[in-house]
This record gives sequence, structure tokens and C-alpha cells, in this order.
Amino acid sequence: MVVANYIYDIYYWLILINIFGSWFPQFQTSKIGSLVGRLVNPYLSIFRKFIPPLGMIDFSPIIAIFAYSFIGRFALEGLKQLLIILGAF
Repeated sequence: MVVANYIYDIYYWLILINIFGSWFPQFQTSKIGSLVGRLVNPYLSIFRKFIPPLGMIDFSPIIAIFAYSFIGRFALEGLKQLLIILGAF
């Protein structure tokens, strides 16, 4: 369960790093920026399909963060309850 929480938290921070890194073109072209982008952009692209940018502002990452927080915490709690039922926690 602890490992799932760490993975969840790390991916959450990667999303935030990608969002703030988008403000700096030199970050996006760096090795770290491109790695973070490859990990996070498949998730963010789901929301970009439905929420177009308004001018120069892209609101889809904000919605993606809220969805990730809500769904992720719900899934982690469900996993915890499942482990309790199975007697492994």
C-alpha cells in the first residue's frame, strides 16, 4: 500500500513539474523535461481532447490534476479496503 501511495505521489509531482515546466521552453527541450513530458503527456492529452485552450491559456492540466486527485485517492482507498478484506493489511 505504501508503494502505491509513493507512485501516486511521484506521478502527481511529475504532472505539476510538467505544468510549470511548460512556462520555460529551455526546460521542455532538456533531457529531464522531455522525460517528464513523455511520462505525463499521455495522461494530459486525454483532457486536451475535450478542453481546448482559451487563447494562450490551457486549462486542461488543471482539470487533469483535479481528476487525478479525486480518482487516485478513491482508487487508493479502494485498494486499501480490498487488502483489509483479504487480510493482508
